[in-house]
Amino acid sequence: MQPINVLSPLDGRYSDKVALLREFYSEEALMRYRSIVEGEYLIALSEVAGVGMRTLSAAEKALIRKICAISTADAEAIKKFEATTNHDVKAVEYFLKEKLSKTSAKNVIEWVHFALTSEDTNNLAYALMLRDGLNAVVIPALAHIHANIADYAKKYKNLPMLARTHGQSASPTTLGKEFAVFASRLERQIDGLKGMKILAKINGATGNYNAHVAAYPKVDWVAFSKKFINGLNDTKKGAMLEANLVTTQIESHDNCAEIADNLRRANMILIDFSQDVWRYISDGYLVQKPKAGEVGSSTMPHKVNPIDFENCEGNLGLANALLHFFATKLPVSRLQRDLSDSTVQRNWGSIFGYCMIAYLSLEKGLGKVAVAEANIRQALAAHPEVIAEAIQTVLRREGVAMPYEKLKELTRGRAVTMAEFKTFINNLDVSPKVKKELLAFAPENYIGLAAKLSNL
Repeated sequence: MQPINVLSPLDGRYSDKVALLREFYSEEALMRYRSIVEGEYLIALSEVAGVGMRTLSAAEKALIRKICAISTADAEAIKKFEATTNHDVKAVEYFLKEKLSKTSAKNVIEWVHFALTSEDTNNLAYALMLRDGLNAVVIPALAHIHANIADYAKKYKNLPMLARTHGQSASPTTLGKEFAVFASRLERQIDGLKGMKILAKINGATGNYNAHVAAYPKVDWVAFSKKFINGLNDTKKGAMLEANLVTTQIESHDNCAEIADNLRRANMILIDFSQDVWRYISDGYLVQKPKAGEVGSSTMPHKVNPIDFENCEGNLGLANALLHFFATKLPVSRLQRDLSDSTVQRNWGSIFGYCMIAYLSLEKGLGKVAVAEANIRQALAAHPEVIAEAIQTVLRREGVAMPYEKLKELTRGRAVTMAEFKTFINNLDVSPKVKKELLAFAPENYIGLAAKLSNL
């Protein structure tokens, strides 16, 4: 189908933006990861003392791994098996057996998928997909956004800016410090994703190793599970797989819910950030660089709309709706197994697709904005009332009676000027030293530790 005919914009309008994810989350990728699990399991069985499978040579192990690194043509062959079996994992098993039957390993083909249930293959395949896709694509994209925001924080740590609480003028901050808030929040979520353990199981039809023990009761199958799952780890690929030893037929997916919630928090932070940047653009604190040939509005020629930040917000909303559903759906399964999780998990790629569209839009948007320092300083200077807090706090220190109330009478609900503050201060019954201290306050220098906090 042509891109303009596909049902989902992920495979149409935005296909180029999500191309990197296909290696990890397409149906072909799922088949490949299933094949890898089956191949590694076959190799592992050959190395277990007490199991009747013959030892495989180094050349045969290499051949198995080559077969399991399936091509697009192989994936199409698996689909043909599935047309008959109506079972996707069994189709992979039959495909691998057919391939191996033409090699020196033809006498071990009945050890493929030995004592396993399809969920053993599936949960490990998805664990590997999550690990690889998160660490190769999603986390680096988040880290790049974090670095970009952190750069803004450092560069503009000393630029004083009017703060707004409840939409009203409030004690000044700096532009850099406000960016630093988002950098700090995002960093915590990225660290959480990087440190996440991905649980997996390989313990049979109802999680009790029934078939394994029936065939080989003297083998320590629990130890085998731990060793096998740990053996799939790759320190270069980030998050480590860990054996979940007590399960039903399915791995319980609690860990999938943790990943979903962690990523959802990161996305919520970026939604918050996008909305704030949108407002800074609206207020003229940030200005967008127009691009030749682009149109902002179909009717208003002057407009340069903040569409990248709006696009980011919308796509993260879609991603988070799915992430919330994953987090509440996947850990729930009737009794020892129902299949409702299977169709859901096929949509990890959609989640990460919406995430990547958003992340790329946000990066593009940040690359198109410039800081309008003069506008920021002018807006701050227009609100001298913000130094009322500083004045009343110093007066409290000096023991002046009811300073808050005095400043409230001067400032609340009305515009006040620096000249009025000067008159107010000069009429106070305080020492000349304190008056000098109070007269030194100005909106642009009343920023507390904002600059220092921008570097934390």
